[in-house]
Amino acid sequence: MLEDQIAAAASNGILYLLGAILLILIAVKGIKIVPQSEKYVVERLGRLRAVLGPGINFIFPFLDTVAHRISILERQLPTNSQDAITADNVLVQVETSVFFRILYPEKAVYRIRDVDEAISTTVAGIVRSEIGKMELDEVQSNRGQLTGAIKQSLLEAVDDWGIEVTRAELLDVNLDEATRAAMLQQLNAERARRAQVTEAEGKKRAVELAADGELYAAEQIAKARRIQADAEAYATEVVARAIADHGIEAAQYQVALKQVEALTALGTGDGKQTVVLPASAIEAFGDAFKLLGGRGGGA
Repeated sequence: MLEDQIAAAASNGILYLLGAILLILIAVKGIKIVPQSEKYVVERLGRLRAVLGPGINFIFPFLDTVAHRISILERQLPTNSQDAITADNVLVQVETSVFFRILYPEKAVYRIRDVDEAISTTVAGIVRSEIGKMELDEVQSNRGQLTGAIKQSLLEAVDDWGIEVTRAELLDVNLDEATRAAMLQQLNAERARRAQVTEAEGKKRAVELAADGELYAAEQIAKARRIQADAEAYATEVVARAIADHGIEAAQYQVALKQVEALTALGTGDGKQTVVLPASAIEAFGDAFKLLGGRGGGA
């Protein structure tokens, strides 16, 4: 009797233990905690069941399994180098770098086998195609435009794979030695040509400025002559008006005044001056002084 009770207790204990183990297995298999940087692709009997996001998730134990753990962090492909030929038949070696992240893990898992290799191959084809549309000078000077075209074409190509291309950079464009030597020679020739053009333009500008200066000087001289002629015309008009109002005596007065001014100018200056005048000139000066004296006394 006692033995039967012991056996029954042992049997019950084993059942409890098995039940506890089963519950633990169900909890382990049914509860999935997904990290923030990942997503889980769940399959049920080999078929896509769900995509689990970050946090705690529940699945059906033993039927549902986590088939793929996909990182959703931004990734960088290794720097890729490939040859390309420009529109003017120049062979260049291009280095590219691509950054991407997976937005839809189910597409990345079931539509493409190797994401990194597929993107690298696609980038190589797009780079060759885009560079083939441009000449070497355009490739060197329009890298930003070329990078934008490569990124846009890559976005369209990988859209079905659930991937977002965040950046596509054209790191470097390398040339062979022969092409570099030819470009250096062309660059030196262009610099020499520009120097000659600059020198010629400088000489031309100097001649133009000199001509402008001479023209300005001639205009100023002509202007001064016009002013002087106007002044002389005005003086003549004043004298003519005085003669008309006061007779010949006004004209004699003006002549006498000019004679005195001339004699004063001859006598001024540094040192000693000797002025030789004819007798008629002395008599004329005497008459002028008399006339001026008469005018002064009359005033």
